[in-house]
Amino acid sequence: MSMSETLELVSANRSFGGWHKRYRHYSRALDCDMEFAVYLPPQAESERVPLLWWLSGLTCNDENFMQKAGAQRLAAELGIAIVCPDTSPRGTDLPGEHESYDLGSGAGFYVNATEAPWKPHYRMYDYIIEELPSVVRQHFPVNGRESISGHSMGGHGALILALRHPGRFSSVSAFAPIVNPMECPWGQKAFTNYLGDDQSRWRQYDACELVANGASRQRLFIDQGEADQFLEEQLKPERLEAVCEEHDHPLTLRRQPGYDHSYFFIASFIEDHLRYHAEHLMKR
Repeated sequence: MSMSETLELVSANRSFGGWHKRYRHYSRALDCDMEFAVYLPPQAESERVPLLWWLSGLTCNDENFMQKAGAQRLAAELGIAIVCPDTSPRGTDLPGEHESYDLGSGAGFYVNATEAPWKPHYRMYDYIIEELPSVVRQHFPVNGRESISGHSMGGHGALILALRHPGRFSSVSAFAPIVNPMECPWGQKAFTNYLGDDQSRWRQYDACELVANGASRQRLFIDQGEADQFLEEQLKPERLEAVCEEHDHPLTLRRQPGYDHSYFFIASFIEDHLRYHAEHLMKR
């Protein structure tokens, strides 16, 4: 099958000698059309390159990170491709899907929903870990080495995907992640709606629970702004810090004074994260 039969090019922009491209495709996991973005560094024109997955947060789509984080310059220098998926299914018109910013559209939480009306479409976990990687491997010059990062809800996604799939990702990092969604309003609202009231189903999607259960030994690298407006109620990094210390799980948690939850924060430290991932992706 040719690319034109499975991927529709939405836009293409030259950037730092490489290409930022957006594509549309039909997702079987989500049973709807989806868009995603990919940055291909200049090196991808002549060789296969490693890949960084970026998962975005609430209300975002594939465009926020690519336009605001300033990642392309360094990705071009390091020879790393970046893929940024959307944050939820789109256009399914489920009841209640567009009524609040923290549930439904733009708020998939990277879980596989088990409850009506979400179950047929809201299967972002399978989409991110299985379907979209298959599409990317089929159509882009990547070499099989992958790392993962994300912000807020996407930081939660990056942590749980890495912890649940030991060895899949060379490295994992996050900006201001939701580390304990079972114990914060955002997570409780999403999990109740997507997964039902049985909290035993929730644990597989909670980084603190996964660390406590010894799911993986992979080092976690996290930046958290100390002026983040969601720090105390939603993010609670001290809970992950405590569980990692209790279970001797490797964690680097940097608290950044004065920084908030915005892309100004991400842009300030994205270079550190890209270099961190490059160090692991380039290991032989």
